[in-house]
Amino acid sequence: MPEISVIIVNWNGRHFLPDCLSALRQQTFHDFETIFVDNGSTDGSLEFVRAHYPEVRIISLESNHGFSEGNIAGYREASGNTIVLLNNDTEAHPDWLDAIHRACHEFPSAGSFACKMMYFNDRTRIENCGFQIDSAGIAAELGRDQFDGPEWAVSREVFGACGGAVAYRRRMLEAVGFLDPDFFMIYEDVDLGLRAQLSGFRCVYVPKAVVYHHYRSTIKKRPALQIYYSQRNIDFVYWKNLPLAFILRSTPRRLLYELGSALYFFRFGAGVPFLRAKLDVLRRLPSVLKKRRVIQKQRSLANSQLRTLMCGSVFNSKWKKFFSAGVAMPSSASDTAPGRKQVTAPLPGRS
Repeated sequence: MPEISVIIVNWNGRHFLPDCLSALRQQTFHDFETIFVDNGSTDGSLEFVRAHYPEVRIISLESNHGFSEGNIAGYREASGNTIVLLNNDTEAHPDWLDAIHRACHEFPSAGSFACKMMYFNDRTRIENCGFQIDSAGIAAELGRDQFDGPEWAVSREVFGACGGAVAYRRRMLEAVGFLDPDFFMIYEDVDLGLRAQLSGFRCVYVPKAVVYHHYRSTIKKRPALQIYYSQRNIDFVYWKNLPLAFILRSTPRRLLYELGSALYFFRFGAGVPFLRAKLDVLRRLPSVLKKRRVIQKQRSLANSQLRTLMCGSVFNSKWKKFFSAGVAMPSSASDTAPGRKQVTAPLPGRS
């Protein structure tokens, strides 16, 4: 039985696979299995993997089930004690899995581990080193666009890890559940990270677990879908997971935030997918609240403890962006409200 199971979900990503899968062959840590889940690709991805990477275990789905369900299919077949998710459009450093393995032993109480994700085409700059979240449920990516340096060379606790390169302990997933299939894609990692924290499982950033990533290489080709899923799913995260006291306290900010988001997206001609997202939230709210009851019943973290793990409000800086006269339509919905704000200053570690 391998120590680590690496799950890669693919949809028409044939052109990325040589870099991704060859990098796994170069890993200095060898006790792992690779599970390749194909979401009904039509570009020859399956044939390519079968021909050139016979060591890879393949799960072929008939259609595109999205990031969440694709990983769930892989998780069902995984046997490792550590479950690692890796985007298909990445290239892992040779010491990536070794760093994760060492961190699992160095931080035995941690439930998950965030990698250092660098831009593929600019390997001096950080894409993200995990994320933080504020009391209104707004996620903030750590390190985005910073040059790599000493402040990102030290392990620290962060709130959660990006699903593009993350390690989860199996025992944590058995306790809190895996990805929510209703998310399809985007913010499923924030949802899982918040559920994990509510149940007392911390996340540690591992600076030597380096992965180079073609940022938004697939979803940027379909911006309307990106806006729809990001704007729908961030509300799923909010209503599913935040304690009632946090919801009540953040309601004024949240309403202003939604208003600012609406003005922002309609201003740039993206009002239709934004409106579709919010209508879908209302339609699905009963099922979301049903999940919420289970999560809040199982949580072990007090509100005061959760508050100490959250970052300061990102509302003011995001609100200014809504009405910035010179702003252009962003290429990534994760940089739009109420989504993930960039955090450009390092946060102090916690003991």
